[in-house]
Amino acid sequence: MSARIAWQGVFPAVTTQFREDFSLDIDATAKVIDGLIRDGVSGLIVCGTVGENTSLAQAEKIQVMEAARSVAAGRVPVICGIAEFTTAFAIETARAAAQAKVDGIMVMPALVYSAKPHESAAHFRAVAKATDLPVMVYNNPPIYKNDITPDILASLADCDTIVCFKDSSGDTRRFIDTRKRVGERFVLFAGLDDVVVESVAMGAVGWVSGMSNAFPREGETLFRLARAARYAELMPLYEWFMPLLHLDARPDLVQCIKWCEHRMGRGTWRTRPPRLALQGEDLAHVQRVMDEALAKRPALPDVGLPR
Repeated sequence: MSARIAWQGVFPAVTTQFREDFSLDIDATAKVIDGLIRDGVSGLIVCGTVGENTSLAQAEKIQVMEAARSVAAGRVPVICGIAEFTTAFAIETARAAAQAKVDGIMVMPALVYSAKPHESAAHFRAVAKATDLPVMVYNNPPIYKNDITPDILASLADCDTIVCFKDSSGDTRRFIDTRKRVGERFVLFAGLDDVVVESVAMGAVGWVSGMSNAFPREGETLFRLARAARYAELMPLYEWFMPLLHLDARPDLVQCIKWCEHRMGRGTWRTRPPRLALQGEDLAHVQRVMDEALAKRPALPDVGLPR
């Protein structure tokens, strides 16, 4: 693990809370954050995909960062997502994150533009060189249409501030391929909920989780069991969790996660347009998944979480 960071465990991709008029509800967001920390999560990702980064104005992103840092109060690391259309905008937001004194940034590829590999590498390099904050490179090709391959990562190994790689491709072979190229140069994080155990088996030491917003204790327990290779205890929990974890792999994952979070009394289902509320069969499916999950919610093995 990088000497610069001690990131490991479950880092929920925290939801951003909105009022009925879709204005930012910073108090409700702070309450969500505090609840996650009290339930034992290991860190926080704010302003990620699930945090609706691209639906927030710059001033709102800064408000969320500052609130998260204030609520966390050093109890867990706070990492802020950087999701911008241009490299210049990404650098500007990275500098705002440094001023907000968060613990690191999670940088997405430049959005909208389908970049060539050398362009993706140049984007990450430029943002990394513009900040002293530790950088997590975020790969999510199904959503962002740019694939950050092991070859691209290897080309960034000389960037001191790039310390972590989060992969949401669903291809857990990427963790092995990355280590074959650059050894233990990067801390590896799982980014797709429904392959988390497989990702841990391939070397991931952290998990940026969507569904842990609704079930933080289950998420942290699952992850700790996987790290400890306690598979006999892990498998019943993973099988129970899997229908919920599949919701993280859908295009409407934000609406699904927020609806489940709302059902658990932890936040609201409300998303900013263009994301609209679940309806019809989509809503019915999420309701069925939650009904079954809550009817069969398992007792959790002891992994050292606070009571």
